[in-house]
Amino acid sequence: MNKKRLLWTGVALAVLIGATAVLTRGMGFTARGNPSSLEARLALAARRWATPRSATQQANPVAASADALKDGMAHWADHCATCHANDGSGKTSIGRSLYPPAPDMREPSTQTLSDGELFYVIERGVPFTGMPAWGTGTPGGEEDSWKLVHFIRHLPKLTPADLADMEKLNPKSAGQIEMEHQIQDFLKGRRR
Repeated sequence: MNKKRLLWTGVALAVLIGATAVLTRGMGFTARGNPSSLEARLALAARRWATPRSATQQANPVAASADALKDGMAHWADHCATCHANDGSGKTSIGRSLYPPAPDMREPSTQTLSDGELFYVIERGVPFTGMPAWGTGTPGGEEDSWKLVHFIRHLPKLTPADLADMEKLNPKSAGQIEMEHQIQDFLKGRRR
């Protein structure tokens, strides 16, 4: 009976692979599209399956506080906003160009994850996406990730003042810094 089941499983797998090959031939590779709903559901199921139960049940050891939220916001602005945007929408040139695109972190698909799941994703990353593993393997690095979990929970409640504060924390290129200096010099009446 087991041999028969194994044979049928092999046949079904071969048919699935063949059908996929026929249907996708000549489509080319691009990161510009959006995953189909089936692909998105399968990817989510695979991520949930691959996340250890101990990680999903892990509670945030960092107490929720104004300081933890402030530190998480600074970390987000410096490390995460490039792809996820200051507001968590994922609407940045890099975030939209990833495959799959960076998710809107304010949506239930993220907000319903447990603190442990969010921490696990931050620390370990998500293979075959643009999400890198940010874990440093140090207690300080883990504390930063837990503070980031608090901030992710806060994303749906960001205020315009929060967003303005974050803009000041975003990394700047040498060209942007030079432009700011030129503007300040101009406003002060100095010429370069």
